[in-house]
Amino acid sequence: MKIAILGNGGREHSIAKQIRKSKKCTELYCIPGNGGTSNIAKNVDINLEKFQEIYKFVKEKKINLVIVGPEKPLVDGIVDYLEKKRVKVFGPNKFASKLEGSKIFTKKICKKYKIPTANFGIFYNKQKTLNFLKKISFPIVIKADGLASGKGVYICENLNTSIKATKEIFNGKFGRADKILVEEFLDGEEMSFFIISDGKNYKFFNTAQDHKRVGVGDKGLNTGGMGAYSPSGIINLNLKNKILKKIIEPTLKALKDKNKKFVGFLYAGLMIKDNEPYLIEYNVRMGDPECQTILPLLKSDLLDLIISCCKSKLKNKKIDWENKKSLCVVLCSNGYPSNFKKNSKICKIDKLKSRNNTLVFHAGTRIKDNIVISNGGRVLNFVSISNKFIDARKNAIKFIKKINWKNGYYRSDIGYKIINK
Repeated sequence: MKIAILGNGGREHSIAKQIRKSKKCTELYCIPGNGGTSNIAKNVDINLEKFQEIYKFVKEKKINLVIVGPEKPLVDGIVDYLEKKRVKVFGPNKFASKLEGSKIFTKKICKKYKIPTANFGIFYNKQKTLNFLKKISFPIVIKADGLASGKGVYICENLNTSIKATKEIFNGKFGRADKILVEEFLDGEEMSFFIISDGKNYKFFNTAQDHKRVGVGDKGLNTGGMGAYSPSGIINLNLKNKILKKIIEPTLKALKDKNKKFVGFLYAGLMIKDNEPYLIEYNVRMGDPECQTILPLLKSDLLDLIISCCKSKLKNKKIDWENKKSLCVVLCSNGYPSNFKKNSKICKIDKLKSRNNTLVFHAGTRIKDNIVISNGGRVLNFVSISNKFIDARKNAIKFIKKINWKNGYYRSDIGYKIINK
C-alpha cells in the first residue's frame, strides 16, 4: 500500500516509523514531514491548508490511504474533503473534530450527557467576563474556545492573572474570539487516556502523563508538551472502566445521536481525584509528545489497525503492548514557548542511532545541505524504553547530552511524580 501521513512533528515521525514496520506498506510519504521523516519516507512540501494540492498529489501518486496527524486540518475538514473525492483517510470528520475545535461544544455535550467535568460558564464578551471575575474566588481556569496549540489554557491564581488571560483571548491571541470558557479549578492528578475507533466500535489505546509547563517542577508557561511517560502511574482496571463508561461511551453516543461517527484516535485529557475521572478536554488525534511515548510500546501492526478502522472492522482486532515503561524528553529551542531562533545547526544528531530501547524522533527540524537544522520550538524527542521510569529518563538524557546542542534546553525532571513516589 502507498501511505501518506499529514504533519511535520514528532508525532508524525513516530507514526511514520510504526507504519514503516508494516509489511503492508510499500511506499510512504510525509506531507510536509521533517528532518527525521526524510530518512524513512519521502517528504513532500505541501501546505496542509491547501486541500486541493494535497488531493492532487494523492491522486497523482495513487495513494491508498491518508493518515492525518495534527488537529488543524481535521478541524478544518480535510477528512470530509478527501472522502468526497473517494480517498480513504484515517481521522475524524469535521463535525466530530469539534470535540477539540470547540471546548464549549464539548462542555455542552458534557452537560447534556452527564459526563463528569468541571463546573463552567460561557461568556460572550470581554466586559461581562471581567465583571464576573470580580465576584468569584480563585484559582480558576480560563480557556480559549478554539485551537491554541496547547497554549490557550490559563490557570489563574488571582484576579490580575484572570483579567490578563481574558484580555489576551478576546484580543485575538489565539485567533478571533467571540466567547470564552471559565471553569472551576479541579485539584487532582492529570492523565492522558486514548482510544482508537472505527465509528462503530472502539479499543483502549493506552495512557500517558504529559508535562505541559516549561520549567522544572511544572513551573512557568504552558507549552505544547515538554515530555511524557507511559503508562500513567495511576491507571487501574476500576478507573479504566469508569473512564470508558462515564466519559468515552457517552461522548461517542452524543455523536451517534446526531448521526455522526468518530473514526480515528480520541484523546481524553482527564483529572483524576480519589479514583474518579473528570474530563478536562478532548483532542481528536494522538497527543504530542504522548504519541512518541506510547507507540514504541505497541506490539501490534499499527497500519493493520488503521486499515481495520477505515473498514469498520476494528471489533475483531486485538491490540498487544510491551510490558515496559516509556519516557520521552523533549529538546527545545532556547526561548520556547516565547521567542526563539530557528536555523541552528545540530551537528552530532546523525551520529545517534536509534536502538530498540532508545529512539530519537524529529519535530522542529529540516535538512539543509545534509545538515539537520532547527526549524521550530520543540525540536527533538528522545524516547527510552525500560523496566523502570528512572532508567528510561537517565537513558534519554544521556542521548541528549551526546549531541551537545548549545541552542537547546530540556526538562531534566520528566516523570518526577512517579519516579519520586
